[in-house]
Amino acid sequence: MHNSRRKFIQNTMLIGAGISMPHILSASDFGLFTRTIKASDQINFGLIGCKGMGWSNMNAHLKLPQVNCVALADVDQSVLDQRTEDVFKLRGKRPKQYKDYRKLLEDPNIDVVIIGTPDHWHCLNMVDAVSAGKHVYVEKPIANTIEECQIMVRAQQKYGKIVQVGQWQRSGSQYAEAIDYVKSGKLGQIRLVKCWAYQGWMKPVPQVANSPAPAGVDYTMWLGPAPKRDFNQNRFHFNFRWFWDYAGGLMTDWGVHEIDIALYAMGVKAPKSVMASGGKFAYPDDASETPDTLQTVYEYEGFNMLWEHATGIDGGNYGSTEGIAFIGNNATLVVNRGGWKVIPETENKDGKRVNKTEEVPHSKPITNAHESHAVNFVDAITNNDISRLKCGIQTGSIAAINAQMGNIAYKTGKKVYWDAAKNQFTDAEANQLMKARYNNGWQVPKV
Repeated sequence: MHNSRRKFIQNTMLIGAGISMPHILSASDFGLFTRTIKASDQINFGLIGCKGMGWSNMNAHLKLPQVNCVALADVDQSVLDQRTEDVFKLRGKRPKQYKDYRKLLEDPNIDVVIIGTPDHWHCLNMVDAVSAGKHVYVEKPIANTIEECQIMVRAQQKYGKIVQVGQWQRSGSQYAEAIDYVKSGKLGQIRLVKCWAYQGWMKPVPQVANSPAPAGVDYTMWLGPAPKRDFNQNRFHFNFRWFWDYAGGLMTDWGVHEIDIALYAMGVKAPKSVMASGGKFAYPDDASETPDTLQTVYEYEGFNMLWEHATGIDGGNYGSTEGIAFIGNNATLVVNRGGWKVIPETENKDGKRVNKTEEVPHSKPITNAHESHAVNFVDAITNNDISRLKCGIQTGSIAAINAQMGNIAYKTGKKVYWDAAKNQFTDAEANQLMKARYNNGWQVPKV
């Protein structure tokens, strides 16, 4: 893409958020540009959970000149210190530090919080934040149980704050184009949607002994409502994703991104049934608990959806490590973070093989979807208009609940059926797995 085209796109994004800029600025230059933003137009952010995606989300928002990072909360002092200096390098001012996020929420000068904590914390963080009058950007998946997803939706409805979910593929130009094509009907009857994540970079998590928590880490606070257990490095930063106490493995980590696009394009919310099969086939003796290989079949009205993931290999469908494929009678549309394309079916006509529909060559995205998602969130806040959100909490809950359903089917080893009228499964064991069980004196939020 020509540089002039990139300038046009970025300026268009900024204008949509109520900003005009003379030229493209680097992230560090934005700190200088903020002096032209009126105090009444500035938005003060706090960040809860600062290491991985929490910081990625904060960094994306700091590329907007009216956004300030004024406070950080994390249980790890080394992370707090690192991110404090990162903010200082970008903006020339150090944010306040908190080890307990509840103290951060008491600050009336904070308008918005980003939640980048492990999944088992999201519900508490989000409900406390909206009840404290803050808008929220919450990392995906929105929660670690179906019950928590439902609580978070009710909390947003009760307190009326603007809540964006970090399923940023919703803001990707290639996904918007692909969804429009799917809805056009050109693919013909769609009988199967495939979603997948093959993650070759994921190696075995080696077994390590329990140990004292690192200096500066409030491990009791990190556990929060999760079951009490001795500190183990495997369960801490990043790798918490592969342990049921805190998260749902690749089914929820990657699944919500891909399943979200699939369900939105197909216009559905809940399956009629789910069954799953898999296990620790690649690394049977490593420390992780969640399956490294999984196939999950969802039955919706008129079509099936297949989720599959595998660690340690990159050989995914259609030559892609991740993506969504809409398989229709006329053609298959494949979309992923690199772009989208349409592969037509063929048929015999007058002794020749001809395409049933037109081929669409690979089309790359024209914007940075993660940064566009931040722009979208700030735009909704600036205009006080929740309808502008690309992925509000209700939307995020659909993907998270469907992904949790896949894990529940895997854990039960059954084909489970969903009763939409009762908002629960027809199976008692599956219904028990919907529930949140908090420990260590923490209580499931009541909304």
